[in-house]
Amino acid sequence: MKKVVFILILLSGVLLQAQDKPAYQLYDKKGKKVTYSKMLKAAAATEVVLFGEYHNNAICHWLQLELTKDLAEIKPLVMGAEMFEADNQLAGNRYLADSITQKQLDSTARLWVNYETDYKPLLDFAKEKKITFVATNIPRRYASMVAKKGFEVLETLTPQEKSWMAPLPMPYDANLPGYVNMMKMMGERTSPNMPKAQATKDATMGYFIVQNLQPGTVFLHFNGTYHSDNYEGINWYLKTYQPGVKIMTIASVEQKDVGKLEAEHYNKADFILVIDEDVTKTY
Repeated sequence: MKKVVFILILLSGVLLQAQDKPAYQLYDKKGKKVTYSKMLKAAAATEVVLFGEYHNNAICHWLQLELTKDLAEIKPLVMGAEMFEADNQLAGNRYLADSITQKQLDSTARLWVNYETDYKPLLDFAKEKKITFVATNIPRRYASMVAKKGFEVLETLTPQEKSWMAPLPMPYDANLPGYVNMMKMMGERTSPNMPKAQATKDATMGYFIVQNLQPGTVFLHFNGTYHSDNYEGINWYLKTYQPGVKIMTIASVEQKDVGKLEAEHYNKADFILVIDEDVTKTY
């Protein structure tokens, strides 16, 4: 009888554990579990929130929309995203003002393949609530030029083209760990211009965020997590262009077990969104 009772207790424990399968967990920079409400409160108390995402992760996009909705109830917002390039700002403004349809936006702006599922809800929320939405990224074609020929090639552009990026010459520190690691990851044959191309994106996003800061508001920005991990990238440029600006960062990571933050992710951001690695991808 005792053996039967023991087996039943053991099975009950296994079943309870099997039923508890969280898709994500939030942590602070030291690896301590934190609540969503704590992250929301911190976001409302800052000037800029950099929400680093995995572009194809469904949980990232769901939480971005939830944070946007909840934060808008507390503080006035300005929104912006890496996924919209600066030369598409006019088309985006026309869509937000209801001057063009979604179909017309599709034909006039370069929208990402996962726009419909992942970024349209954010843009439509801004449209509904009449929130400014800034296309913060440098047009990709100019970053590609830098990857081939370095920063100098940007000087050959027209004044109109230069208006779609951070002012030249862009500040650059090749010794920032993120850029150094990029060179290591890409191998020995990688051109030193590759991290410079990344820097043109970071600089431009940082510049346009600063240009659109408004007193009493929070600028909520969405970008690939690598662009703001470890307080580098956009974060570094924000502090360069606007010393003293208050920034909160969110990093995204995927793990097999969301119950404990792996040590390699400590200090990656103020808040770290740990997502089950089996979560469905959006593309």
